[in-house]
Amino acid sequence: MAIAEDTTVTDLLLNWNSDNKAALDRLMPLVAEELRRRAQRYLDQERPGHTLQPTALVNELYMRLLDRRQADWKSRAHFFAFAARVMRRILVDHARARGTAKRGGDALAVTLSAADEMASERTVDMIALDEALEKLARLDEEQARIVELRFFGGLSVEETAAVIGCAEATIARRWASARAWLFGQLGGSPA
Repeated sequence: MAIAEDTTVTDLLLNWNSDNKAALDRLMPLVAEELRRRAQRYLDQERPGHTLQPTALVNELYMRLLDRRQADWKSRAHFFAFAARVMRRILVDHARARGTAKRGGDALAVTLSAADEMASERTVDMIALDEALEKLARLDEEQARIVELRFFGGLSVEETAAVIGCAEATIARRWASARAWLFGQLGGSPA
């Protein structure tokens, strides 16, 4: 995204903070393609025949944004961090609705990696990942937030550092630690 577009996105988010609901309608065309790319990346890792499509995931996100009563956006990265959390909830809700509470069978599978950072064939069902992230959050809320931002939000180390408010090196270390812990929880071993 170009600097001018990034500024426009931030301006629209700030307008939305001021209860300008029309700002959301102007914002969505600017971020929709990026949201679809992120949704496609998640769904590319799903089991064959998955019924949820990237556009449907983004549309559901939009509907949930419309229902949002209070917005306190600070930046583009902050918005994508929130979008990551909502997309995670949508995917978990979809998995539960499809009857995947039991492991195996029709499980919703995703790889546990960020964009192109790790070439791994390991997969885990979405419900198991969600449960592991909730457990991690009880142990270390910041590490769970980093996983959510990096994996579900597709944020870079730099963007994650800006959202969390700490150094990039700290984010990189905590990301590696959280990934290793999650692999252990999900029955794998860290790569």
